[in-house]
Amino acid sequence: MPIGPKGQKRPADVIGNAVRVMRIATGEEADEVIDDGKNAAAKELGSKGGKKRAANMMPERRAEIAKKAAEKRWRKG
Repeated sequence: MPIGPKGQKRPADVIGNAVRVMRIATGEEADEVIDDGKNAAAKELGSKGGKKRAANMMPERRAEIAKKAAEKRWRKG
């Protein structure tokens, strides 16, 4: 059985998945959301941090970091 992005189990076939969605929508079945254990406020601040860091960085430094990342990506393949 396939596993969703947060570890939840879901039906392998399209029809089974559609039936599950219908049951959740009608209230026959509870929608189980697995908590990833991360604080929502911390996740929000974390996403802001990268943007703030990039805004404060010199364009040359950003280009240097981007080139380094691209080299690593291409080296893997």
